[in-house]
Amino acid sequence: MGVSGSGKSTVGRLLARRLKVPFLDGDDVHSPANRAKMAAGHPLDDEDRRPWLLSLADWIHEAIDDGRGGVMACSALKYAYRDALRGAGAGVCFLYLALDRVTAGRRVAGRADHFMPARLVDSQYAVLEPLRPDEPGLTVDAAADPRVIVDEAVRALGEID
Repeated sequence: MGVSGSGKSTVGRLLARRLKVPFLDGDDVHSPANRAKMAAGHPLDDEDRRPWLLSLADWIHEAIDDGRGGVMACSALKYAYRDALRGAGAGVCFLYLALDRVTAGRRVAGRADHFMPARLVDSQYAVLEPLRPDEPGLTVDAAADPRVIVDEAVRALGEID
């Protein structure tokens, strides 16, 4: 979880590969309308995100029911969003990729072919609710090397289980 540009997709793919489980990039689940809204420079609101979160929760539920597990990259910026995802099944935990605004903006501005413009980064920080102490998961510095982050996540998962 984290703001755009924090490395969710990169770290998520590496972590899924390491754990030998399926990976889902939450960006791929956004509706065409949500993508168009963001591309036009308008942040999503809770109503826009509701069907998206339901789809993500369905994926989590299936991954848990099938016993395969999985890794998902998604912003999950608000506690309520994470609560909805946790409600999809037991064992859901979060890896919060914490990143400063300047670095996030620079990373997003440097991406090609992505629907999220850099001017929306501030809107993500405006709603961001970092992981709470009572939430299962780990907060890491997203400026670190993705392989180091994955190593930290794997160690933390061993402690959570």
